[in-house]
Amino acid sequence: MFNDRSTPLAFLSTRRSGKPRDLVAPGPDAATLNMLLEIAARTPDHGKLAPWRFVVIGDRARFSAVIADAYRAEKPGASEAEVAIMAGFAHQAPVLVAVMSSPKTDTIPLWEQELSAGAVCMNLLHAANAHGFAGGWLTAWPAYSEAVRDALGSAGERIAGFVFIGTPSRPLDERPRPDMSDIVFHW
Repeated sequence: MFNDRSTPLAFLSTRRSGKPRDLVAPGPDAATLNMLLEIAARTPDHGKLAPWRFVVIGDRARFSAVIADAYRAEKPGASEAEVAIMAGFAHQAPVLVAVMSSPKTDTIPLWEQELSAGAVCMNLLHAANAHGFAGGWLTAWPAYSEAVRDALGSAGERIAGFVFIGTPSRPLDERPRPDMSDIVFHW
């Protein structure tokens, strides 16, 4: 069983993201989404800067058009089928939140502020799972497009990821996990 919510340890031991393309309604309503965002904001943050922010993307058609226009501008030779696939990114799952890395100062290292933005994405996934939803954290081409970033934020920001939240339409699949002997070293 994935995302076993019987205990915190069981949950962490069975945590599994959902593929955004497989997430369907219901997703969290507005009040639940606000609660999920409040939980996500309880993340490690050196200097108490909150060097991130959330953009809840409600107008999926408009966001899809932003992605399509940005993709065409960056890749003028792209086929319309390729553009349609890229634009379809915006239409996955019932809820979509862009997490923006928004560094605040140079007194706290930029790397620490960016790590905090990543931790916010992970906490948002945990919060969604704890409420009985599934979530997926993606970057993909839109996260690296300056035009997409500018539609959601400003030049000093980066898209840490897009978090899609909904209900799985099919059972979650396990993915390959690293062999612990390859990633754990004792010094």
